[in-house]
Amino acid sequence: MRSGTHSVSLPGIAQDSFHYPMNNTEFEAVIGLEIHVQLLTASKAFSSDSAEYGGLPNTQISAISLGHPGTLPRHNKSAVEMAVKMGLALHCDIRKYNSYSRKNYFYADLPKGYQITQFDTPLCNNGYVPIRLKDGTRKQIGLIRIHMEEDTGKSMHDQDLTDTLVDYNRAGTPLIEIVSEPEIRTGDEAYAFVTEIRRLVRYLGICDGNMEEGSLRCDANISVRPRGTTTFGTKVEVKNMNSISNVKRAIDFEIARQTELILSGGTVVGETRGFNALAGTTFSMRRKELVNDYRYFPEPDLPPLILTDQQIEAVKHLMPELPDALYARFTEQYGLSEYDAGVLVDDKHTALYYENLVRHTSNYKAAANWVSVAIRGYLNEQAMGMEDFSLQPEKIADIIHLIDKGVLSHSAAVQKLFPAMVQDPAVSAEEWVQKLNLVQNTDNDFIEKLADEVLASMPEKVAEYRNGKTGLLGLFVGEVMKLSKGKAEPRKTNEVIRRKLDA
Repeated sequence: MRSGTHSVSLPGIAQDSFHYPMNNTEFEAVIGLEIHVQLLTASKAFSSDSAEYGGLPNTQISAISLGHPGTLPRHNKSAVEMAVKMGLALHCDIRKYNSYSRKNYFYADLPKGYQITQFDTPLCNNGYVPIRLKDGTRKQIGLIRIHMEEDTGKSMHDQDLTDTLVDYNRAGTPLIEIVSEPEIRTGDEAYAFVTEIRRLVRYLGICDGNMEEGSLRCDANISVRPRGTTTFGTKVEVKNMNSISNVKRAIDFEIARQTELILSGGTVVGETRGFNALAGTTFSMRRKELVNDYRYFPEPDLPPLILTDQQIEAVKHLMPELPDALYARFTEQYGLSEYDAGVLVDDKHTALYYENLVRHTSNYKAAANWVSVAIRGYLNEQAMGMEDFSLQPEKIADIIHLIDKGVLSHSAAVQKLFPAMVQDPAVSAEEWVQKLNLVQNTDNDFIEKLADEVLASMPEKVAEYRNGKTGLLGLFVGEVMKLSKGKAEPRKTNEVIRRKLDA
């Protein structure tokens, strides 16, 4: 076995013949991603057929979406606006004169025998996607283009024992395809790239980003080359990845496969491969098609799409504040850590809830903790999203205010007050504190008496503390809190115990 490798058992590959390269420094991967984003329009890209997900098979079709002779496609204004939004969010140049082409190929799920797409005049050019890796590394991945096209139908191989069935409901649904430069080098970078795309489409409200349902789909073009060279290796395209984690898994496997193939004297074949999520492996599907195989030619039935500066500016004004701008404000204006800000901006509704919350409290850190921990924990238990959370931000601000005043402890607020307010938000936080008897006792004599009792019951621990084991302070405070049934004010308790121990 080569140094720096280990054997793995993979279906269809003899264990002794495959070694998974670990931290191989001889080669680097060159990865480009193609991401199809299904747009959340009411109707299809070039017809008035419903584009709603989940209809009974073949109930959302017409002569136009099926491409019957004599039918004419027409532009969908909402789809164009959504595509422009994505282009602006990714810093692209927006093309004003746009034409469409026919991409010709024969497959059962393509009823017209061609797909209407943009070939030589993509709507959005250049641009970039900023990514942030887990170790804090930041990188910009360049974009080649974002173009508009229509989706195909859906072949279903598991509905009948002998035949493949086709549902044409999806045929004609508007898509944008985001094509990256081959600037991605690892599965982790690809993971961050797709994560950022999904987050942006959700912020913009143009797609739900659900890979499991196919509304966001990713194909990865992967090759490897000797490190330090600039010539590209033979490209392999991997499809059928239905989650972001599977994109990373498929890329990591394919890098390993190609690297081992080259090291063993083999040749990488340009092909399209699928991904087996259960096995974590890729498998050959067909040889890679060339661009001329599709016989592109101008779409004769659809007039050019012409945009004006005024129309582009109008779309820009409809766009919400994007994650990067929110992240900058949360860290710079509110003083949050990069981690806290990252958690908050990961979801649009969470970020907006936090924004509303800090309008009612200046304790920005406490507000972030409530949103990210207590509220998020409750929502996870209830299988709900932040958009479904009914307790108004000002109610949470009231809780924070009572904690800051020392009226009640944080633990009592989380464990008792918060659940009560969720169940009955009409009752104020102050009223609930009284009803539940949560008011903290700040009386010095009360705390002194409990502190003396705790310290007297733990002489050995007191001696350890005074011999330098100062971490025991939390133990003493916790015991006082237990005796007081949560009524002793923690900061006052901490001060009293520290004073007694240091005396």
